[in-house]
This record gives sequence, C-alpha cells and structure tokens, in this order.
Amino acid sequence: MKTFTKKRIPIRLRTWITLLVCLVLIVALTVTGILTARDAAVNARETQAEKTMDIAHTVSYSQIVRDGLQDAEAPGDIQEYTRRVQTETNVAYIVVMNMDHIRQSHPVEQRIGQYFVGNDENRAFRGEMYTSVAEGTLGESLRSFVPIEDEDGSQIGVVSVGILLDNVESVMMDRQQMVYIGSAVGLFVGTIGAVFLARRVKQTLHGLEPREIAQHLQEREAMLASVREGIIAINEDGTIVVANDAARGIFQRAGLMKNPMGQPVDSFFDSSRLKEVLRHQEAEYDQEQQLNGLDIVVNRIPVIAKGGVVGAIATFREKTELTSLVEQLTGARHYAETLRTQTHEFMNKLHVMSAMVHTESYEELNDYIQQISTNYKQEVGSVSRIVKDPVLAGYLLRKFSYFQENGGDVELDGDYPLPLLRDTEQMDGLITIIGNVTDNAWEAVQNQAHKQINLTINHIDSLLHFSVSDNGPGMSEADRQNMLQQGLSTKGENRGYGMQLTQKALQELNGTMDIFSEKGKGTTIKITIPYEGDQS
Repeated sequence: MKTFTKKRIPIRLRTWITLLVCLVLIVALTVTGILTARDAAVNARETQAEKTMDIAHTVSYSQIVRDGLQDAEAPGDIQEYTRRVQTETNVAYIVVMNMDHIRQSHPVEQRIGQYFVGNDENRAFRGEMYTSVAEGTLGESLRSFVPIEDEDGSQIGVVSVGILLDNVESVMMDRQQMVYIGSAVGLFVGTIGAVFLARRVKQTLHGLEPREIAQHLQEREAMLASVREGIIAINEDGTIVVANDAARGIFQRAGLMKNPMGQPVDSFFDSSRLKEVLRHQEAEYDQEQQLNGLDIVVNRIPVIAKGGVVGAIATFREKTELTSLVEQLTGARHYAETLRTQTHEFMNKLHVMSAMVHTESYEELNDYIQQISTNYKQEVGSVSRIVKDPVLAGYLLRKFSYFQENGGDVELDGDYPLPLLRDTEQMDGLITIIGNVTDNAWEAVQNQAHKQINLTINHIDSLLHFSVSDNGPGMSEADRQNMLQQGLSTKGENRGYGMQLTQKALQELNGTMDIFSEKGKGTTIKITIPYEGDQS
C-alpha cells in the first residue's frame, strides 16, 4: 500500500516579512497599550482623588461652613452652600459633619441630622486628611476627608467629598479607550507599512526567495571553483569582492600571500587596470602583463547594471599554461598531419603493389613490402604503438622526422605502452624534459659518421620510464657535473640552460634522472616520472 506525504509549501519571503512585522507591532502595541491603559487608569483615579481632596479643602476653609458648625441655629446655610459647590464641581456629594458624626449637609435632605455611613471617617475626626473607598448610602464611592477647624485651630467638624466609583471607572474607561484606539490605528498603519516594506525588499532581491538566493550562491561558488582561470571582481569603490581559488593560487605563486577579499585593488594588484576599466567602461581582451614577475594574460570587463557601471571583472591565466596548450594543440595537429601524409603515401604504395601484382613481379613485390614495413615500424608504427597520447606522439614524430631528415637513425622501443595523460597540466613539463634530453642526444652525435639515437618508453605501475642513448663521444665525470649547472655545458659557454630547465621540470613532477656516460662510449640518460594514465 502506497503512502503519500503531503508536500510542504514554503512560505514566501514577502509573507514572512509581513507576518513578522505585524507580530512585532501587535506585541509592542499590545504591551504598550496595556501599560499605558493601566497608567491612564491610575492617573484617572488619582486625578479624581485630587479633585475631591481639593474640593474638601475649599469647603473646610469656607466661613459659611465654619459659622454653620458653630451656630446650631444655621445648618441650612451649610446645605445651601455645599449643594451649590456640588453642582458646580459635578461630584456625587459633599457631606459636612459635626464632631458628633452627625450630617449637616447631604444631597438627600432627609438624611441630614443622621449619622455618617461608611465607618471610614474616624481618622478624620482625629485630625487626618485622607482618601478612601467605602460603601455609603449612595453606593460605593471614592471620597476624601478633611478636618474643619475654627479660627483658633480647634477642630469643629469634618467634610467628606465623594465621587461614585461608577463615575471614576467611566473616566478610566474613556482614557483606556483612547489608548486602544491609538494602538489599533498604529497596528493598521504598521501593517500597511509592512506590506510595502516586504514588497520593497522583494524588489531589491530581484524577486528571489532566500532558498533561491542560497542556491544561486552555491552555484556561483561551485562555478568559480571549477573555472581554471583566475577571476577577481571589484565594486564601484575599487574593492575586491570576488576572488576564486584559481586567482588565489596565481597570487600565491606570484608572492602575494595576503587574502585578496576586501583589499583595494590598486594596492593589492596594482597592474590590474580594473580602476581604468571602471572609468572608461570599455572591455580589454588578451592583454599581457606581469604580476610580480609572473607573466599572465588578462581579460577585463566592466559590469553594467541599470544603465551604470557597478564594478569590473578580470579573468587571467598564466602565460606558460596558454603556451603549453598551444604546444599540445600543435603536437596533436602535427600528429594528425603526419598520419594524413602517411595515409596518402600508403595509398600510393598500394597502387605500386597492385601494379606489381598485375605484372607478376612477385620478388620485387616481396622486397618492396619488406622495405615499407620496416619504414613503418621505424616511424609512425612504432610511435603509435608505444605512445597513445596524441600530443606526445605528435611531438616525437616531429622530432624523429627532423632527425631522420638530417641523417640521423632513431629507434623507439617499449613493451608497456604509454596511455593518454590524465592530468594535462603535466604535459608542458613532460615535453620540456623529453625535448631537452633528446636535443642533447642529437647534438652529441653531430660529429659521428653514423648518428644513432635509441629511445625507450615504458609505463609501469603509474610510472613513466624514459631513456635516451646516443653513440656520441661520451662525457667525463667533470663534464657530467658541469652538465647540471646553469650556463655550463660541454657544447660551449652559456649552453647549459636546457638541462637546468629539465631539472626544474623534474622537480615539479617529482621525477628522477640518472646519467650514465663514459668517454668514447656514448651517453645514456634514464628518467622516471609519476604518470597517471587515462585508460578510457
């Protein structure tokens, strides 16, 4: 039974930003609203308490109230005065009491002359001023108590000014409502701003989602790492913002060990001319220049976005690598041309053999076949059998043709064919080694009546075994030592550079060289080099 899993649909960046901003706004405004509303409620209550306390103080200083408390015949004056003040100040009640806790004024006149209700007035009769909440005849109220004193400072009564808690809570709710309305407006405006912000961010990112940006970044890094050319890029300020592994390797070979990222291109790579490309906005291709003595070939291109130059890119490669590629292509072409020439000659020879068959010249035909078979084995046949790499094969054929055209006799032997070279970067070093060693052998036999050179090539256990023997005059021990020193040679002054280059190439390829020579008996040079072949 097959089970199906529901594919998860990723949330888009615009939705994430909008939700995040809205969430932050909701949390911030909610917390702020709650705290502000609480403060508003506290302030509203304190304001009402201060209001009742101020009115109580005013009443306590009223001469009408004082006279009324001292004159038992005039309580009506107190009632009329407090009613007028109550109406003007919009409080629930103003109650004046004598020292016996008897009301001298009250909003309900029938309750005048009765005891004050609430059981929270006793402290006031001891001379204290305070505010409390208690249940009275009109309901639960917030009320302030202030003692009333005569001109001599003796307490003659107490005044209580109250506001019903329902009215206090109504004021508090009004203030909280304003806070909540403000928070709602802020949330609405913030949500609209979040939508526009998300849209703006998405436009800045060219409509890409974060996972797409990460994928593009990984692809770019992989692409830069796979390119063999060095690549650096600068922004409009001339700062290096991109440098791939190949560029870092070339910089290190040139002696620039510092990390190029974030460096001003003029101070790190002063001959790059990238700042000039920023100014004149024209591409430059295949320009040769030196980087701390290292010859490189550079292409420079301005980066244009939205109608303006935002940076520049340089791609470069060592000139020696390009030269090696040219040599390899030349060798392969020469190999193909040689095969094509041999094919043409072979067709001519077939015509000759066909004519001999028709004329029944069988003895001459046998001699002719043996002759061309020997020549084939000595030339293309031996090379193509032993050397499978077309570059090396073409190079050796060219050497053999030159030697044979100038009277030399060259033989190539080998029992283990040399396969196609897997690491083509080694080809330049191999050609340098084989070319210099065979050239030395050829020069050694120039004064011999019979110029004989024997080459042996074998590929055993991922090693190239190459040897060259000549029938030249040979060398003494001193000559062999001079042969390995730059500028010294048995062929004359300033002629020993080829062997010096051979030693350098051997060192780079982890190869070894042995020289066997004796005066009058020629010279043999044996070379062993690691060689990974491609058997495909």
